Amino acid sequence: MAGTALQRWTTPCHPKTCRLRHPGRKAVREDMCAEEAAASLLQLEETFSASLARIDALVLKPLLQAEPNDQKGKENFKLFLLLNDRFQALWNLTEENYRILKQKRSDSERSCIQDIYTIWKGDLFLSIYIQYFVTFANYVVVQGFEHVTKSKSEAWKLHKTVLKQFLTDFTPETSMALALYTVLHKPLQDHIQRYLLLLTKLKETLKESPEKDVVTGVIQEYVKLESFISQVLDEACFTKALWKSLGCKFTDMLCVPERRLLEDNKNLPISTSTNRSDRILLFDDVLVLIQGNSFQSFDLKLVWVDENCGEKSAPGLHGLRITTPEETFLLSAKDPQMKAVWQWKLNQAVRQALNGKRDFPLWGRTGEGSEPPPCRFFSYVFRLEGRFRSAAYEGEWHWGKPHGKGTLKWRDGRNHVGDFKEGLEHGFGICLVPRQAEDRYDCYKCHWYEGKMRGYGICEYGNDMVYKGYFKDNVRQGFGILENFSAEHPFRYTGQWENDKKNGYGVWEDKDRGERYIGTWLDDHRHGQGIVVTQSGVCYQRTFHADKMVGSGILLLEDDSVYEGNFTEDLTFVGKGKLSFANGFVLEGTFTNKSGQGLQTHGVLNTSSEQLDERVTKTQLGLREFPVEKRWKGIYDQFLEFLQSGCKEEMEESFTGFHIQTSKELRKSQEYLFCQRGTEDISWKTEDILEELVQHQELESIQSYLEKALKSSLHPLGKLLKALTVAFQATYSGIGANRHLLTMAQEEVKYYAKKIWEFYRGLLHLALEQKGQLSPGAVDGDMSDQKASSVVLPLILPCFYPELFMLYMLYHEREDDLYCQGIVDLSLFPDIKLLEFLDVQKHLWPLKDLTLTTNQRRSLIKDKCFLSATECLQKLITTVDPREKLLILQKTYEELEGTVGRVLGKDYKLPMDDLLPLLIIQHLGAEIHLIRDLMDPTNQGGMFDFLLTALESCYEHIQRMRLHPRESCPLTPSS
Repeated sequence: MAGTALQRWTTPCHPKTCRLRHPGRKAVREDMCAEEAAASLLQLEETFSASLARIDALVLKPLLQAEPNDQKGKENFKLFLLLNDRFQALWNLTEENYRILKQKRSDSERSCIQDIYTIWKGDLFLSIYIQYFVTFANYVVVQGFEHVTKSKSEAWKLHKTVLKQFLTDFTPETSMALALYTVLHKPLQDHIQRYLLLLTKLKETLKESPEKDVVTGVIQEYVKLESFISQVLDEACFTKALWKSLGCKFTDMLCVPERRLLEDNKNLPISTSTNRSDRILLFDDVLVLIQGNSFQSFDLKLVWVDENCGEKSAPGLHGLRITTPEETFLLSAKDPQMKAVWQWKLNQAVRQALNGKRDFPLWGRTGEGSEPPPCRFFSYVFRLEGRFRSAAYEGEWHWGKPHGKGTLKWRDGRNHVGDFKEGLEHGFGICLVPRQAEDRYDCYKCHWYEGKMRGYGICEYGNDMVYKGYFKDNVRQGFGILENFSAEHPFRYTGQWENDKKNGYGVWEDKDRGERYIGTWLDDHRHGQGIVVTQSGVCYQRTFHADKMVGSGILLLEDDSVYEGNFTEDLTFVGKGKLSFANGFVLEGTFTNKSGQGLQTHGVLNTSSEQLDERVTKTQLGLREFPVEKRWKGIYDQFLEFLQSGCKEEMEESFTGFHIQTSKELRKSQEYLFCQRGTEDISWKTEDILEELVQHQELESIQSYLEKALKSSLHPLGKLLKALTVAFQATYSGIGANRHLLTMAQEEVKYYAKKIWEFYRGLLHLALEQKGQLSPGAVDGDMSDQKASSVVLPLILPCFYPELFMLYMLYHEREDDLYCQGIVDLSLFPDIKLLEFLDVQKHLWPLKDLTLTTNQRRSLIKDKCFLSATECLQKLITTVDPREKLLILQKTYEELEGTVGRVLGKDYKLPMDDLLPLLIIQHLGAEIHLIRDLMDPTNQGGMFDFLLTALESCYEHIQRMRLHPRESCPLTPSS
């Protein structure tokens, strides 16, 4: 309060110490000045203390004994008790100052400036006086002196005569209330002036020195205090006069001891543009509009004043636009000067209300004339009609509207915590909505756009269901996953939504029935083409209409039988149909199923075929009915829209989603409204992504960048891959692992690679465009498929490999069984017998320098022959990348050639299919076909293609041996 100058003098200094620090004539002269000032101050404090004692005895004590009985009087009496406490504190301070000064003089010690109590304790003096006069003004505002003089208590009657006699010394011709008002402030106010006079004389006697600077600073603070007291008293009288002029109704509702009237339109004319009020009152905390017998009050913390309100279009209008959370209105002045005064007073009142304290002094403090900030943090309860009615908002505001971070709470239990923009939910937010029938809540964690849910979000419903996906206009729209965790009927839907219903392509898994539906939906019903896969391995494709099967379909049974025709949901054949058995028999006719009689048929059985065509037993479903480019369009559309929007940072999560920690059990407590999004150390800001893309345009650099991006759950491409992985697993994992879906899955993975490459190129195109580096041939659209296979596919394949390879194993299960059985049979023989059986030329056998017995040689050959090549090929199952698998195959071939070369003592080009049958590996058929289907197209017709073809021929050779064993060399060990 006393300024920085006082902070250097926080403790009194002994005069001897003072003289040591300031030796010479100058110090002596200053001590003499301080001595005189201390003597004057001692006399001043003695007189003032005696005056305070007289006021306490003749004024305060009688008034304290006159405690009223009425409610208003009791409230005022509490305030008077506080005023008395402030008076006693001020008196105690004066007494202490007097006692210290007197002690100094009695000790015959020379005083220095630091010993003057009002200087080194200036902050305390200012604080005590401010507290007293603020409390005094509060008592004045509530007309406390008027009420106390009307008291009818016996104590008051007893002291009234003595008090009157004392008060006549102050104001002999005025009322007792005014006399009390005067006696309790005039002596104190006059004493401040005497302090100022004394300090001013002291300053004049001092030469330029740090001590003089201190005294000057203290004087400035006392001048401010003097001004503050005058302003406080003026405001209090101004406010009291208002309460007297207003009716009891307004006074009872608006009169608060701490409230001050700053301006009244009766004193400084201004009006509302629509004549909505008769009186406009500006207080230090509220703006009040009075119309007839009603009034409106606006908290100044949420009042914005705008001087630009259309004066250019209406030259005669000198108006101020007043903005509040729920209303906006104009104040019109007669001239620019009147408008300027109101604008200044309004802005100063708003600023001080936001600061939580008045200026010191109240008006005109330098450096405090700036306008209040447009952005604020405050609480407010909405009253008018609308979505927010009765809701309490706590958070950031901007020009009368929630804007920034905030919390909305409704009386019915709804809560919204998140981002707001121009009065609406906008950005990420968490919303709790109570369920009517249960004591549980739906919890929405999602993105909002102009007051409605839009973009990616997660909803944990109170009925144990969870939705993760996209919203639009408060309903589920686009790609989304709905899962029910309840024990009664657990299910999971992954697919497209429209207008809060399942519409388009989607996958439904019924965990109770143990089946999965893959197909199209309409209004929450299976509708159109669909594939049903059961846990038992049965698979069928039908046309559905509103959840009912219609028309004929194809039913693929676990024993390789195929039925084409009509059948019921429990897989009972009805009507016309054709049943093809695995052994080649075909039954075609009409099927019936009568109760108690079992399945009956009337038709023709064809037994001419030996075995059912593999094209029938391995029929691939869904290829024509579900084009790959239309299956997960809802996922691609969001990323495409993100690209088209210019990849704005604030919209990235809304389009591409986020990953959070969620709890299965929903709780209604506000403390559980959290969303922990992203735990990685690597930051992927959109601007950084675009900047880094431009720096990675060489092939190796692109591969390195994509590998890092696809592994991140924060990079848009990583999020896209995550979403596609979820969709793929929902379709083909678990129950969906059915060999009849292999081609669907295979082409889906290839299409994923293509789309990811396209989105990568789209991001690069945008980055180059923003940098002005985009050239006509910057995007190689013609090479997208090839680049997707060579660059992207190996990077994303690990995400889909477990499910995909399972489908390959199921598809090639029969061939792999034959191959494995053949390998088992061949493994019973030593290597020499196998080499003979396989017609391998003897000069290629690796036995050149061996001089062992037959048994030793046989053992060595069995355990060591071509061991390095065998171990090399076993690595085929340790990688998922087709490129790496082909490199392993090449290395295996080189190991074989190396072994043969050592035998012959020269380089030798080995016919691959001569020796590869010796190499044993599980699920070799699945491995071969996966490599063939997913390898880089550029390898077709080259060395890798040749090696793969050789391995394939060896694989088929062992199958044929198992099917047609040679009579000349039966596959049993010879004795």
